[in-house]
Amino acid sequence: MPVPAPVPVPPQRDVPAAETGHAAGHAADLTVLVIEDDPASGITGPELSAAAGTRVRIRTARNLTEAGRLLTDDVDCILLDLALPVPTAGTGASTTTGAGAFFASGGGGDHRPEPAPHRVEELAVLTHVLRIAPLHAVLVLTAQDDTELAAEAVRVGAQDYLFRGELDARVLSRAIRYAVERKRADIAQHQLTESGLRAQENARLERGLLPTPLLEGSDLSFAARYRPGRSRALLGGDFYDTVRTPDGTVHAMIGDVCGHGPDEAALGVELRIAWRALTLAGLCGDRLLSTLQQVLEHERQSEEVFATLCTVDIAPDGRRAGLCLAGHPAPLLARHGRPARLLPYEDGGPALGLLPHARWPRRQVELGGEWSLMMYTDGLIEGRVGAGSSQRLGQDGMVAMVNSRLEQGLAGEELLEAAVTEVRELNGGELTDDVAVLLLGRDPERIRRRGRSAPRPGPASTTPAAPASASAQRPPL
Repeated sequence: MPVPAPVPVPPQRDVPAAETGHAAGHAADLTVLVIEDDPASGITGPELSAAAGTRVRIRTARNLTEAGRLLTDDVDCILLDLALPVPTAGTGASTTTGAGAFFASGGGGDHRPEPAPHRVEELAVLTHVLRIAPLHAVLVLTAQDDTELAAEAVRVGAQDYLFRGELDARVLSRAIRYAVERKRADIAQHQLTESGLRAQENARLERGLLPTPLLEGSDLSFAARYRPGRSRALLGGDFYDTVRTPDGTVHAMIGDVCGHGPDEAALGVELRIAWRALTLAGLCGDRLLSTLQQVLEHERQSEEVFATLCTVDIAPDGRRAGLCLAGHPAPLLARHGRPARLLPYEDGGPALGLLPHARWPRRQVELGGEWSLMMYTDGLIEGRVGAGSSQRLGQDGMVAMVNSRLEQGLAGEELLEAAVTEVRELNGGELTDDVAVLLLGRDPERIRRRGRSAPRPGPASTTPAAPASASAQRPPL
């Protein structure tokens, strides 16, 4: 390989800071690692500092082995001579640390384009440097008449190229500053893209873990609202579900795992899935909650983790229900023509995971012919009633708020949306705790209209009937 020509730098001269575009003391210091086999080529820190308007420190390496030792996190830019030979394996030049090692190992998804086949040998030194310094800006030096090689170097991963014959302090200082800023922008864009992809994957996963109510064939209406307390999350430690068993009974559940992190969200999903499986298997009341406690004890991260739970089982005629409370707030029942009130909660049992041999009595509740039953987690009632206030909304405040909305004629989705919105407004912003609200209702007039609109029996059809759309939808977040 021919010996490369030295990098010429003109004699030092005074350059006003205004001409460089960077006032002295306003731009950050720069450290440049020059990898070039002729250290006496004349590149000096004072000349670059004068041209750049900021302090520029120069480190020089005669080969890539030396460069591997001098390459540290404080290096801002690498000035690389493409004519250098590539070291053989085992020379120790491929050391990377910190985030650089993460990207170099492929952990950051940083897959660079390969050089064109006829340029592989000529760009071998560049690909080596890009591998050991994935987070550093790289400027390449090439011969005057090889524009194609220079362009290929940029395509492969260099930030810019410089011709040896046209190099001076001003050109080099600007190229260094440009390369550093471009590299920072590239890294920021890469991190933003990676963050966006992870967020999309997490959203798809969490959305898939939200329940789809199984209410096909039921005359009851269903609505729900769910707001996790974790920032940018779709799933929190609160959980709920609703299913209809073959005998026509509608079972509903809402619960809350203590804590707000991803472990609590995962445990909530496990408890919800276990509740659905056990309910469809025929368990109810104390037997169901005792089994769920065993699931929690096996799956929780520590013995301090517990979960509150509220379950109801509504008879096929929709007029009565069984209620079990495991340390959870009592549901709110609104009957036709009467103000909403809390269901009895004196006979409730402890939260799941607190007492090893606890029992949860089942209380019979009369619902009536027309009613709405609202189940909720404590995130709805623990919000404050004013910015900076220490007073909580509480159950009494929630009952008054719901009654005022009922007087306005709101019901179903509109009622829940208005309730959650008002709680947020009273709190002065987003709630820090997870919020889940579930609303079941029975409306005789709606049932009669639905019966009149049902198609009359006709000839048998070979096409299966589509399920009711309401029973196949997940509630909006």
